[in-house]
Amino acid sequence: MANLDDSKISRRAVLGGAVGIPVAGILPAGAAPAAGILPVGAAPAAPTALDRRAVEAVASRLDRSLIALRRDLHRHPEPAGGERRTARVVARRLRAAGIDVITDVGGHGVVALVSGSRPGRTIAYRADMDAVPPSDQIQGGTQTAHLCGHDIHTAVGVGVAEVLARLRHRLAGSVLFLFQPAEEALTGAAAMLGAGVFDRVRPAEIHAVHCGPFPVGQFVVTPGFGLPGLDQGTVGLTGAHAAEQARQLAEEINALGTVSPPAGPADLERLVEEFQTPDGPLAEFVYMRARAVGPEVQLSYRCWPENRYRDIRDDIRRLAAPVVGATVSFPADPFPAMVCPEPEGYALQRYLRRTAGRDRVGRMHAAIPFNGEDFALFLQQAPGTFTFLGVRSPDGSIESSYPHFGTFEPDERAIGHGVRAMAGWLAARTRA
Repeated sequence: MANLDDSKISRRAVLGGAVGIPVAGILPAGAAPAAGILPVGAAPAAPTALDRRAVEAVASRLDRSLIALRRDLHRHPEPAGGERRTARVVARRLRAAGIDVITDVGGHGVVALVSGSRPGRTIAYRADMDAVPPSDQIQGGTQTAHLCGHDIHTAVGVGVAEVLARLRHRLAGSVLFLFQPAEEALTGAAAMLGAGVFDRVRPAEIHAVHCGPFPVGQFVVTPGFGLPGLDQGTVGLTGAHAAEQARQLAEEINALGTVSPPAGPADLERLVEEFQTPDGPLAEFVYMRARAVGPEVQLSYRCWPENRYRDIRDDIRRLAAPVVGATVSFPADPFPAMVCPEPEGYALQRYLRRTAGRDRVGRMHAAIPFNGEDFALFLQQAPGTFTFLGVRSPDGSIESSYPHFGTFEPDERAIGHGVRAMAGWLAARTRA
């Protein structure tokens, strides 16, 4: 997800040669399997359906190694489009688990397929791998860093793949894992799709989790909601007073906005409450960023619902019309909003309430105004879910769990919660 507030106007603003690596301490130890778990290549005479007890037995043996994996990735953050080492780490670990892997898909994307021994559907799971550049960090530093939790996402994705691989003799259908590059640049999903990631194996559904500012171990589902898209444009002005007119016009365009980035912890806390408030203040919004650059106004904005883009473009043209010689340009269609389908979202809510407990499952009733996600492009290909995984430790401040803040420090126990929930959920969906 993207920065809450950034002075740069870019596709991502307003809220893409492998090296050898040591694997000691990252790959899980090759101890004997627990009861009911078979090593890769083995198969029981009469397999039984995969259940929560089997998932827990495997996941508990992976917890420490997945935290070690996350810490390794955290120490070696790579920007959008530069995820060479991260992809190499992921591919080596998956292959060590006996999983079929293809690399360099749409850049440094890694694709893995876990096929079960029983008939069923093919379901996909996406985990993004890139880190946050300094320009998209809030009160951050000068170096690329994992301040959006993609290291957590990758560790969860690897863990889910390993659990299902060890239980493939009890798995129905198949699970296609997409380890995606360049999410922060909003280019990785398009690149993987353009490379034909679904040409040979087309999933019936696709699912993902993302770190969120909720208590560790809590899940927040998003049926009917998600994240807004992004529209960009410019207004060119001419004449001796063009620069001053651009400044005035930028102020008028910014006045179209209905929400502003949170100014401090209290605003963040209130924002998190509003996400979960039915028919609350974020039911509709416009987040506008316009600035004058010489004789030009550069603008970038998000809105909800998505069908408001046409009206907002008309409003911008109306504001520019009185300025003699003003030229309004929107060079491309808006980047699409991520709107999560309701049937799958409510099915996941029921599943998590049944398996994790009702008190650990929340629901979004609004989109987050300041963030975007190119997972939207995958949801155009197949229905699915996008779920927030709580990473706020019991004594952590809100800034410690809100992505893109320089103080982002997620509770690593979230990895185990994510692995257990998603491994069980994917296994259930392949049987659906």
